[in-house]
Amino acid sequence: MIRNTHTLVHICDLNEWSNARQTGEYRPASLSEAGFIHLSTPQQAHLPANRLFRGKQDLVLLRIDPALLSSEVKWEPGVPTDPESMLFPHLYGPLPVAAVTAVEEFRPGPDGTFAPLAR
Repeated sequence: MIRNTHTLVHICDLNEWSNARQTGEYRPASLSEAGFIHLSTPQQAHLPANRLFRGKQDLVLLRIDPALLSSEVKWEPGVPTDPESMLFPHLYGPLPVAAVTAVEEFRPGPDGTFAPLAR
């Protein structure tokens, strides 16, 4: 179930995305380790970015059309430090490259942190 969002996002490094484009699908380590791919809404993206990628310069932001996903998306809690009522979308299967509608450079500010996305 998609919760009133037209776009979901995922952050990965440029090499991972390049490899996915070669195979037609994106399968990060989290898919085999946790069983799902961590996604966010555009409004949430800065939270995992600052937790996991602070200062990292080789990232891209994948914008995803949920209607083009072939696996289930479940909305589930993030980590304990996230607001209690906040749920994050988790994709329970590989991300088809065809579901990615845009790829953008995703860089931190001068202090290494990521600001909330403008859109």
